[in-house]
Amino acid sequence: MKKPNLAIVGATGLVGSTFLEVLEELDFPFDNLYLMASAKSAGKVITFKGKDYVVEELNEHSFDKDIDIALFSAGGDTSKKYAPIAAAHGVTVVDNSSAWRMDPEVPLVVPEVNPQDIAWNKGIIANPNCSTIQAMVPLKPLHDKYKIKRVVYTTFQAVSGSGLKGIEDLKQGLEGNDRCVAYPHPIAGNCLPHIDVFTDNGYTKEEMKMVNETKKILGDDSIKVTATTVRVPVFSCHSESINLEFEKPYELEDVKKILASAPGLHLVDDPENNEYPLARDVAGKNDVYVGRVRRDYSAENALNIWVVADNIRKGAATNTVQIAQLLLNEEK
Repeated sequence: MKKPNLAIVGATGLVGSTFLEVLEELDFPFDNLYLMASAKSAGKVITFKGKDYVVEELNEHSFDKDIDIALFSAGGDTSKKYAPIAAAHGVTVVDNSSAWRMDPEVPLVVPEVNPQDIAWNKGIIANPNCSTIQAMVPLKPLHDKYKIKRVVYTTFQAVSGSGLKGIEDLKQGLEGNDRCVAYPHPIAGNCLPHIDVFTDNGYTKEEMKMVNETKKILGDDSIKVTATTVRVPVFSCHSESINLEFEKPYELEDVKKILASAPGLHLVDDPENNEYPLARDVAGKNDVYVGRVRRDYSAENALNIWVVADNIRKGAATNTVQIAQLLLNEEK
């Protein structure tokens, strides 16, 4: 198969620049590469794999050229406008925004979990929310074995999830300046139980994303899901406390064996030696890490786990590139 022509939309952003890092690390094959962004970033020169690329302004004619796959990370409004244009030109879009995730015509994919769903794409494939992605990697094999009845998520999410503005808010805050550009309150020395806007039911959009995306990715609307998402003063990596209730009984050692052998997942669970996944250890890595695996004695067939992943890597750029790899494999 010929090497695909590849486009990156939002190439100058935090996730867009990480696309390039991951593409290089995974040695993703491509022929031509087109970097696109807003008008204010047009003309910027980015060096990638020893070659200089000039960033183009994204417009209605950007996909008139021969492009096979486009990786989008430029926000929901941009994706809603330009992803259909790209798809109409025969491009397969892998979109990192929330624009298409719950569209029944668009697959929502975590490659270790539901790779088969890319087969029914109609030109757009959605990358799930960062906090959902890392949860799905351990939940899928456990669901297959024991059938999950209920999930309770509590997340501790890094400021990089808010992009460069969130990072700068924390940097400034640590220097004693209570800058509130990304958040309604100072983030330094704080935990904000408020990610995205509040909805009429009292949950935030981030919390409802986890509720709805979990059901769609696992293909099971019967699972009861609730979530509390919290922004914490950490630069990189989301951490999650996940409580599960299963229909079937389990043995703890069997659960650990399942997690240890699951694709894209690393078990770090030795509390006697203070070993469990930590944001500082996981930053910059492409896989998901799980630990603190223990029985919840307050409910029948219940389990607690602790899950950590780099939200810009596996939670965004890496998962998107892995979906593109599935597209290549599908065409071989």
